[in-house]
Amino acid sequence: MSITAQPHGSVKLPGGAALVNGFAFEGRGNAPCRALLRNGDELEVYDLDEVFAGERAPTAVFPLPWPGWDRGVHSVSPDATFAVFSGQRAVRAVGPGGEPLWEYRHGCWGPELDHAHTGDEQEVCPGIEHGSCRVSDDGRLVWAHVVLGPEEDWQECWVVLDARDGRELARLPLDSAASGSHHLSHPDGLHMGLCIGMGQDGVLLHWARWDGEELTCWDLDEASDRILMDVHPGHAGFLTVEHYGADLTLHALDGTVLAEGVPEPSDEEDPPCWDYGCGFVDADTVIASTVESDEDPDRALHWMLDARTLRVRDAVVYPTGRVRGYARPLGDGTWLTYDGGSGALSRWTEATPRA
Repeated sequence: MSITAQPHGSVKLPGGAALVNGFAFEGRGNAPCRALLRNGDELEVYDLDEVFAGERAPTAVFPLPWPGWDRGVHSVSPDATFAVFSGQRAVRAVGPGGEPLWEYRHGCWGPELDHAHTGDEQEVCPGIEHGSCRVSDDGRLVWAHVVLGPEEDWQECWVVLDARDGRELARLPLDSAASGSHHLSHPDGLHMGLCIGMGQDGVLLHWARWDGEELTCWDLDEASDRILMDVHPGHAGFLTVEHYGADLTLHALDGTVLAEGVPEPSDEEDPPCWDYGCGFVDADTVIASTVESDEDPDRALHWMLDARTLRVRDAVVYPTGRVRGYARPLGDGTWLTYDGGSGALSRWTEATPRA
């Protein structure tokens, strides 16, 4: 028996596709979920509960600091009083008017050697490589994945910065050659996760905590094949998907495997695999999509799984017909989908069975 989705509104937001298909979503424990959406030369911050209640204006707007730079994963403080941008050669904190609060300079992510690298516009180098940053849930720290050192001897590092002035508090050298990365803050308010994608070379996964004096870090993926997907206040650990979609795994924070989930068998010639859209609908439920969700709507399916055993419950059926693309769970019992044709961002919940 399939699981029926119940609609909870539909809106259109500039850049809304990145909320479901990219890294524009920022959740913080039990706080309201936010969207960080690029609109022209600005980063707009939306409270998703307010958006679906009818408020279309962003709660905060921050000018983008570097014309021409459209990569990096950025973050906004919990109170939305400042944003931190992950640039090609710097991490910069700015106020609502775009005024620079501080800047942490680092090496260049771009592949072009002997580049001028001058001016505030950063003379952006070609290439897709980028880092990411994340403001801690208490607003006191900024975690950033950066490149340090000269071009001929650069080293990727994970740094902890003081959110007040950008002063470096700690540094962890990394054995990575990233194409990109993203952070996830754990709901316990203490731990930060970093996932580094290296293309065909796999994925690196780290967790760390800073106690004010010492940075404690651990690498949780010796096989370099786990992508960090989601966390939830109802779970002490985290959720990953295997690099090629073979399984979903629920881990304790130390990396111990608590449960594994594999896709339902199918009659297709190719074995079924998970896609990269998955996460906690709530403490009891995980939603995941099967491969080709964003390419072949006839094969796109969303599935509900038990959040503690990762056993598949059933496929999700939408009253509007098959939904193309990923599902972005919000952790509060709802999830989002995006329609590329109409530009509509839809919110769903599991329909209550009739008595």
